[in-house]
Amino acid sequence: MHPFRSLCLSLFVVSALVALAPPARADEQMIVKLAGDHPRYVVELEPQLLLTWNQVSDGPGVGLRATIPIVDNGFLSRINNSVGIGFGFDANPISSGKNFTLPVVLQWNFWLSTHFSVFGEPGLAVVFDHGDARFGPVIYAGGRYHFSPDIALTLRLLGVPSLDSAIGLSFLL
Repeated sequence: MHPFRSLCLSLFVVSALVALAPPARADEQMIVKLAGDHPRYVVELEPQLLLTWNQVSDGPGVGLRATIPIVDNGFLSRINNSVGIGFGFDANPISSGKNFTLPVVLQWNFWLSTHFSVFGEPGLAVVFDHGDARFGPVIYAGGRYHFSPDIALTLRLLGVPSLDSAIGLSFLL
């Protein structure tokens, strides 16, 4: 898919999710300045649907992310942030599993309110494309709407090496 079409589809998906997001709730509390005031978990599991096409795949795909917290109160001691190491698997079932990506990232979470958090994920990935393997940097960014402390709707934008998007459910266990 042409990069411009991929960008347009990603922006459409993000716009639709923002438009459909529930309005702010009366019990919504800003917790970004309350360092360490976020859900405690041992692992975050996130099955996801890849929504757009990239240079590797020739259609939508599926994936799974697992993130293990390594620093409960992240790099900035005055705000509510945490850091984890994330592992992933993204596949394109349309191409008989010949195209897949294995990213390893550092996930830096910022817990904004009781229902919203955002994250950035710099890292490295091995990309397998019909038997050829490439190794390179990846940069992802995303956000979560927390239905409860343990379950969230997650939107991830994949910025490097190509612009794609993914949507999934995060389970904080």
